[in-house]
Amino acid sequence: MTVQRSAILEAESIETNGSHTNGINATTEYVPEALYWEKYYDTLLGNYEWNNGQLEELPLSDYAKFRMYLWFFNLLQDYLYVHPLARIMGLEMGFRLTLPTKVTIRKPDLGVVLDTNPAPLHDYDRTYHGIFDICLESISDSAQSEIDRDAITKRDEYAAAGVQEYYLLDERGIETQFYRLVRRGVYAPLPRVNGIVRSRVLPGFQFRVADLYERPTPVQMVQDPVYNDFVSPLYRAERQRAEEERQHAEEERQRADDAEARIEQERQYTEEERQRTEQERQRADDAEARIEQERQHTEQERQRADNAEARIEQERQQTEQERQRAEQYAALLKAAGLLPSD
Repeated sequence: MTVQRSAILEAESIETNGSHTNGINATTEYVPEALYWEKYYDTLLGNYEWNNGQLEELPLSDYAKFRMYLWFFNLLQDYLYVHPLARIMGLEMGFRLTLPTKVTIRKPDLGVVLDTNPAPLHDYDRTYHGIFDICLESISDSAQSEIDRDAITKRDEYAAAGVQEYYLLDERGIETQFYRLVRRGVYAPLPRVNGIVRSRVLPGFQFRVADLYERPTPVQMVQDPVYNDFVSPLYRAERQRAEEERQHAEEERQRADDAEARIEQERQYTEEERQRTEQERQRADDAEARIEQERQHTEQERQRADNAEARIEQERQQTEQERQRAEQYAALLKAAGLLPSD
C-alpha cells in the first residue's frame, strides 16, 4: 500500500460527489437499469451490482475473510438482540443510490437499517428501498481494482448517498477502516480510543479493532468491559442464571449450616441442661444419702438412748428389788427381835 494511498484512507475527512468510476469486472456493454433488475439482480449466473449502466460482478470470498466477517456479524447481532433498535441484512440485498452524477445499485456485505429510518426494512423485502444507515464491505483482494472499488468507489458513493457509517474489513489488516458521515458527501474516520471504535449510529456498540483479527470467544468477551454489556446475551443470561442458582445454593447451604449450628447449639444446651439436671439429681441423691445417714445416726443414738434408759430402768428395778428385799429382811429381823423397832 503506497504512502499516497495511506494518506487518502487515513485522511481526517473525505469529500466526494460519488462520481469516482471503477472498471472492475465491468461489462463494456450498456445495461439499462430495468434490465438489471429483471435479469441480473437476482440470478444464479453470478452476483452483480449495477454502476450507472455497467454490470460489476462481485468477487468470491474466502474462508479467512468470511471468518472475520462472521465474527463481526455475530457481535452486531448480539448487540441488536440486547438493543433491538435496528435490523441487519447481509449479502446480496441491494439498494439504489441516486448520486449527483450517476445512479448505482450496490449490495453491501452487511447493511443496518435503524427503526427510525424513514424507509423501514420489511420482512419479505428482497431489495431495500431506502439508504442503509450503516454499510459494511469485506474487501476482496484478488485484484487492486476490487480493493479500490470497496475502499474508494463505494466509500465515495455511500458518503454521497448519506450512509451514516461505513465499515471496511480487510483480513490483511491494510485497508480496515471505519467512517462516519460528517455531512452529505463527507466521511471522517471514527476515532480509535485505545484501539476501540465506538459507533455514533448504534449507542453503546463498540469493538476493539485488534479483536477482528484475534476473534476472542464469547466466554472471553463476556469478561471484557468492551463487550460485556451486550455480547452473547443468551450465554450471559445462562451465566447469570447459573450464578443466581449458585448464589441460591450458597444461601441454602448457609441456611443449612446455620440450622445445623442452631441444632448443635440446642444439642449442646440440652446436654448442658442434662448435665446440670444430672448434677442436681446427684446433689439431691447425695443430700438424701446424708439425710439417711443422719437419720440412721439419729436412730442409732435413739436406740442407744433407749438401751441406756432400759438399763437404767433395769438398774432401778434391781435397786427397788434390793430395797424391797432389804426392807423384808429388816422386818424379819425386827420381828425376830434382832433389830430394834423404829
